Amino acid sequence: MNPIIKNILAIVLGWLLGSTINMLLIQTGHSVFPIEGIDINNMDALSKVMPTLEYNYFIFPFLAHALGTLIGAFLAFIIAENHKMKFALAIGFLFLLGGIAVNYMISGPIWFTITDVLLAYIPMAWIGGQIAKVITSKKQD
Repeated sequence: MNPIIKNILAIVLGWLLGSTINMLLIQTGHSVFPIEGIDINNMDALSKVMPTLEYNYFIFPFLAHALGTLIGAFLAFIIAENHKMKFALAIGFLFLLGGIAVNYMISGPIWFTITDVLLAYIPMAWIGGQIAKVITSKKQD
């Protein structure tokens, strides 16, 4: 397959898989820790209630952001033809932009925003790339 097409697929499929994992974990979190009386699809209502929520309501959003990024970056590394870690980190950057946007639209506690932006995206993309690197190097041995 053409290397350019493989690299484009690495970004697209990494982003799609990571986004799917993200949304599944967010939905699971709403099932495990429902916010009584709030329509989770109403951004204004969520934005008003977020600063008042206890820490347990932020476990699944953090896991969704971190694991979505990690798995998306892992897949991007596996698919990319060259510059594999750059493609894994590109997934982290895309998810970071999304995370900043969501934290702006639905402002939560400052501790969550800082933790989320600093730990859930670029570090997880790097870890996903490193895991993929180890796995692919063992296959070549």
